[in-house]
This record gives sequence, structure tokens and C-alpha cells, in this order.
Amino acid sequence: MDALTRTTRINLLLDFYESLLTDKQRSMLIYYYHDDFSLGEIASELGVSRQAVYDNLKRAESALEHYESKLRLLARHERLQSFAERLEAGIASASMEKSDREMLLETIGGFRRAEGVAGPKSVE
Repeated sequence: MDALTRTTRINLLLDFYESLLTDKQRSMLIYYYHDDFSLGEIASELGVSRQAVYDNLKRAESALEHYESKLRLLARHERLQSFAERLEAGIASASMEKSDREMLLETIGGFRRAEGVAGPKSVE
């Protein structure tokens, strides 16, 4: 897994499971993955060694992956978003009245908002 993919995954897992982490784990992950701090910068900010930061980050990442393996919230979210994208594509290519298309896309938008993501693409 490349660095960008890893960062994106950790940020998504953090969105789902942040409240299950300790304050220390949460702050280190946010510094490292959200704020793009280096290990040295985090160590300086928190008054600990770089090794302590590294070890805590690895434990926190492991905790996030453990929560995901048990709860599967990110996997569910990604699956639902894939379904919504397929529905949007089908609606865009279907022969139907503009008002029907708008109603269906608004329904998908409501679904996406409930899932915490952007609404559907606009009707053309």
C-alpha cells in the first residue's frame, strides 16, 4: 500500500473510530495524518521521544485496523458509496423524465448526506 493510500485509509478509519482511541493515540494520529507533522515535530510538541511517537502511532494504527476488522464500518461505507455511484450512473443513462431523474438523484443525495458525504451530481 503506497503512502497516500495508507494516509487516506487511516484518515477514514480515524473518522469512524476516533472516539474509541485514547487521547494520546488520537492526538498523535491527528498530528501525523491530518496536520502532516513529522515524528520529531510531534515528539517536540508532546515532550516525548521520536521512538515513543513512532511506537504510539503504530499501536494506534493497529487499534484502528482492529476496530475495522470487528465492526467493518469503513467497508460498509465504501460498499454503500459504490452502490450510490452505480445508481447515479444508471439514472444518468436512463430514459426518463427530468422530474423523475431529479427525484431519484435527490433521494441518493439524502442517502449520501445520511452517510456523511457529498450529494449527487447535478441533473443535466
